[in-house]
Amino acid sequence: METQRVAVLVEDAPASRAALQWAVRNFIRGGDSIALLHVCPPSRSRRRRRGLRLRGFQLALAFKDLCNGIAEAKVEILVREGELGETVAAAVGQLKATTLVLGIHDKSFLYSAPSPSAGVSSLGCRVLAIQQNATARHGFMEAELIQIETIRLHVPAPKIPFPIFTLPLGVIWRRSSSKRGK
Repeated sequence: METQRVAVLVEDAPASRAALQWAVRNFIRGGDSIALLHVCPPSRSRRRRRGLRLRGFQLALAFKDLCNGIAEAKVEILVREGELGETVAAAVGQLKATTLVLGIHDKSFLYSAPSPSAGVSSLGCRVLAIQQNATARHGFMEAELIQIETIRLHVPAPKIPFPIFTLPLGVIWRRSSSKRGK
């Protein structure tokens, strides 16, 4: 079997942790490469930026503990700064990830895209969006998988409509007004 390169979006939300737990149990195999990606918001202050990066790294370390049960998995932590959607797309492209795993919650970057396919199509990989259900039975969390397909559609160039009038209306108007003046 071919090894996968899986990028997991690490956010400070329960849905993000649930997505990684689901992926570890159901999707990630031994020998796969896992990149835990955390994106900090941009900041002008050097001190604030440093604090945000440190908190992001600590959050990713907590997520790394969930990956310990996978045999021979290579886990790396990436902390980037920038706008969430653009930075995730750039990091996924740079990592050459085959799959992006993320948790769906109210402030998910997939909801902020101008159209549903605009944010996903720029990623260039399979996206597994996991939505955490509120109920838990016997200590097990329930999660729902939403796989977002990214298919490039061939859209033909728009056809230019055949012009009905070859002369602009201004030319027709001038001709008719010049006849009245005589």
